[in-house]
Amino acid sequence: MTVYTYKARSRQGEVLEDQIEGSDTMSVASALRQQGYLVIDIKEQGVGQKDILEPFKKVRLEDLVVFTRQFATMINAGLPIVRCLYVLGEQTSNKKLQETITDIRRDVEAGLALSEALEKHPKVFSRLYTEMVKAGEIGGILDDVLLRVAFQLEKDQDLRRKVKSAMTYPIVVLVLAVLAASFMLIFIVPIFAKMFEDLGGVLPLPTRIAMGLSEILTSLWGVLLYAAMIGSVFFFLRWIKTDHGRKWWGTISMKIPAKIGDIIQKVALARFARTLGTLSAAGVPILQSLEITATSSGNWVIEQALLKSRDSIREGIPIYRPLENEWVFPPMVTRMIAVGEETGDIDGMLTKIAEFYESEVDAAVKSLTSIIEPLMIVVVGGIVGGIVISMYLPMFKIFELVK
Repeated sequence: MTVYTYKARSRQGEVLEDQIEGSDTMSVASALRQQGYLVIDIKEQGVGQKDILEPFKKVRLEDLVVFTRQFATMINAGLPIVRCLYVLGEQTSNKKLQETITDIRRDVEAGLALSEALEKHPKVFSRLYTEMVKAGEIGGILDDVLLRVAFQLEKDQDLRRKVKSAMTYPIVVLVLAVLAASFMLIFIVPIFAKMFEDLGGVLPLPTRIAMGLSEILTSLWGVLLYAAMIGSVFFFLRWIKTDHGRKWWGTISMKIPAKIGDIIQKVALARFARTLGTLSAAGVPILQSLEITATSSGNWVIEQALLKSRDSIREGIPIYRPLENEWVFPPMVTRMIAVGEETGDIDGMLTKIAEFYESEVDAAVKSLTSIIEPLMIVVVGGIVGGIVISMYLPMFKIFELVK
């Protein structure tokens, strides 16, 4: 199939310019006329060069939230899906999302359901997104479901922002401390070292340690050391995305001391409750909801617990029963789920659980930040101050070192 660029006028008098696939010009013109367009011009598009930046183009979560809310509003106003997608594609400023919306619109025009068109873009629309849209199409409540999806994305974005705010500060401070220490060891300490060599004598132990580190960093070993540090971080981030890495990190991350593991567990529980509650409220079957929640939880421990419980629930056992045997779910969570099942309000109870843990995450992040700030000051002061003091210690014995 060849890609053609066309210009046509709609029945409303609007001039449209877009692309379409076809075997030849005549088939493209026939397809456009069947859609009610008056064809003005059709040109065959060249193959063109492959965009080398394509792997780096991403759709931000904020753009996806705005798209979803606008889509829900337009559907609720009674606009056809194709028309909504056309307008949204024109309005969005994100090029990747714009291209994706255009592809979805073409698929819908070709006869695919909206959920089927979304499934062809898994990097943009998660399985949670597509399954909820499918439930909205079946139930005839697409606008309401899209609003639920947007709310879910906003809550997920808020959780990520809280965690990033807690982790960004210490990481940035540690990186700056390492850079400052490296600068002093590479450029400042060698000047003092040359002076101390001219004076002679035995230097204090801290000074000898600082000079030894300076010699390492100013040699080939220093380059290898920095390369190893950067490479270790890169390979660790890649490794924790593997099955073995996810299993190891999912377990260890929840047991990190200094409240970090506690925050990670609460974030995972909040995401679990919010996702499962949203799917349940949208009318997605419970077994399918558990599977989707497991794969989108982002934590291996919760994923395995939900997949294991799914087999028990398939046999008619209540949801809370198998979850009681998993250490990652506190008693409060399982008891509230049990109450929700007994009262027939499982989605409402899951929403309350999510709200509780989201507030807990907020409080824990503030507490952790208040602890980390003075701790980072001590760490930075210790690193930089230690190097400075080690260089000035020989000055107290300057007259003994002079021959």
